[in-house]
Amino acid sequence: MAKRRKGTALITGASAGIGAALAPLFAAGGFDLVLVARREAPMKALAAELKRQHGTRSVVLPKDLLRRAAAAEIARSLANERIDVLVNNAGFYEIGGFDAMKPERVQQMIQLNVTTATELTRLFLPPMIERGAGRILNIASVAAFQAVPYLSLYAATKAFVLSLTEGLAEELKGTGVTVTAVCPGVTETEGVRSARKKSALAAAVPELFVYDEGEVAKEAFRACMAGEVVCVPGAMVRLMASVNRYPRSILRIVNGLVARQLARKQ
Repeated sequence: MAKRRKGTALITGASAGIGAALAPLFAAGGFDLVLVARREAPMKALAAELKRQHGTRSVVLPKDLLRRAAAAEIARSLANERIDVLVNNAGFYEIGGFDAMKPERVQQMIQLNVTTATELTRLFLPPMIERGAGRILNIASVAAFQAVPYLSLYAATKAFVLSLTEGLAEELKGTGVTVTAVCPGVTETEGVRSARKKSALAAAVPELFVYDEGEVAKEAFRACMAGEVVCVPGAMVRLMASVNRYPRSILRIVNGLVARQLARKQ
């Protein structure tokens, strides 16, 4: 007898990292999937494995989320699909001085980390409210809690994601729709492993603060299903996030001193 499905979860950035780690958790939890990312081959392989293991029906939707029209195109492609969970996971960061970032990379980071996630939320939220049920899971970062020199734009985009999540969570009370922001620390993804080899700033993060993407995904899935508003995976990262009880000006100065020293080693 086929397992009764709970609905469909749309996951962006599903070809690798936390997105790919979340997909099996939703599949095991009884959800069918829509997998969205630029790289089609890894998503097809993931979809085949989830079908074999869980009988999951997966729609593989190759899409470049850096494009301005991406969110609207996704919504049109899924016009006949009921999306019960939206996971805004896709995003990227760049380590270094803001002044050295190429202007097109600045726009791309804002587009992916902020604009596309916001537009997808706006497009898929109204049907959830109308049905009286739905979940939105936004992957933010512990960087959302404070200014992070040499990750200034990335931290700012994630602060936007966190603020939007918290505001929507209050707006949507009583509607049956929950919004969750997960704020992981440094997560051992393929991209982070590469960055830690190339950048003194990335390499300076102690192993104690670096978490496995599978463990982060488990916490994210649990928090989403529980309807938690903010989740910070990992005891050490929660401790790091707790320093925000101190004035932001002090944290900014301390972070700046440390970051400038490390940047000189680049």
